Amino acid sequence: MSSVAVLVELVRRDTSGGQVKCWEHFARSAARLPERLPDGPLDLTVYFLGERERIEPLSPHVRLVMLRPVLSSAATRSADRAEDVCDLAPYHPGLAALLPRHDVWHLTHSFAFAATAVRLHRRAARRSAPRPRLIGSVHTDVPLLASVYARYLAGRWLPGRHPGAQDLLADRAENALRRRRDRLLDPCERVLVPTPEGRAELARVLGPHRVALLRRGVDHGLFRPDPTARDWLVRAYGVPADRPLVLFAGRLDASKGVPLLTESVRLLRARGDVPHLVTAGSGAEEDAVRRALGRDVTLLGPLPQDRLARVYAGCDVFAFPSRTETSGNVVAEAMACGLAVVLPEGARTTRWLAAPGLDGIVVPADSPAVWADALHPLVGRPAAREAVRRRALETSRTAHPTWDRVLEEDLLPVWTRPTRTPHRADSRTA
Repeated sequence: MSSVAVLVELVRRDTSGGQVKCWEHFARSAARLPERLPDGPLDLTVYFLGERERIEPLSPHVRLVMLRPVLSSAATRSADRAEDVCDLAPYHPGLAALLPRHDVWHLTHSFAFAATAVRLHRRAARRSAPRPRLIGSVHTDVPLLASVYARYLAGRWLPGRHPGAQDLLADRAENALRRRRDRLLDPCERVLVPTPEGRAELARVLGPHRVALLRRGVDHGLFRPDPTARDWLVRAYGVPADRPLVLFAGRLDASKGVPLLTESVRLLRARGDVPHLVTAGSGAEEDAVRRALGRDVTLLGPLPQDRLARVYAGCDVFAFPSRTETSGNVVAEAMACGLAVVLPEGARTTRWLAAPGLDGIVVPADSPAVWADALHPLVGRPAAREAVRRRALETSRTAHPTWDRVLEEDLLPVWTRPTRTPHRADSRTA
């Protein structure tokens, strides 16, 4: 079987976000594969960024490799967002020296690792040399995130005076990064996306025959109901034992809808409900959340997966107002732990629901008052909350695939069955 290199240009830590965790899960699933596959054992190397260079073997044929960034984005970020650090360099010479040993190069982002792979691929095309197979997958909507951050920063620099300038900056940032993403994906033989909506968008650019689905899985052994978790959460973090706990997990900033959720919880408290907000993660809005809610919030900071699983199981409701997710694995994890999830209408995260309104609540507008209305029955009526929780758990057990299944059904066929199509991009320079 071919040797596959997956390029994940984010720093790998215990508290890393969904994209890093996704490929850790796939790598562990690959390490469990039998060696009696038709073409022999899968040889898989997943490349991450790391604070130091090292190799972590998972099996004789699967390994994780950490490479130091050439031009780290850490200098542009606050310490509480360090888990999102990527490499802004146009070329990574260390990766370039390692890539030729692999037959399949799988791009997962649009920074240094991807730029290096595409440059080497196009250089080989100009020389008519043998080329690896290029595969791409989309895990984060970087252009949309850039738009949100540009509007947020412009609002801070030009508060209330130039709304047109904020829109202009946001649109330019989004369009520039979308063009860059599409240029990097253009040489790819196949591009994998997590949702039908994402497939339709890229099919218009790349052609429908080159875009396929790559689902996300759930570790049902790790994420599951735990009747001891609530007592543990009370002892470990001092959360109230007698109030409904509303959980948010992810980066605490505007791109995830954190200000919206904060205000909706504040409104619930003003109306007489008694929810307590619990957050797992960090970000630019952390201090604002603390100021707004005071004793009605517990901020846990970034958590490793095993501890996060117990936090899920100890809470009652998972509220996730983000519209920037391509998949939102935290939603599936929360449902697997038996939480009632609350999501924005039209967000891609709603694909985890089999029966919206029954196994999860969909909120029709991004307004604190509307979100407070949606949360009210879940925090105020235990019977209503338990009904949603039971349906969420049923959907998780019957409809959400494992990582092993996704690897075997969505990834292995793409890695092992060439569908090479010539592309104009082969002759361009990176």
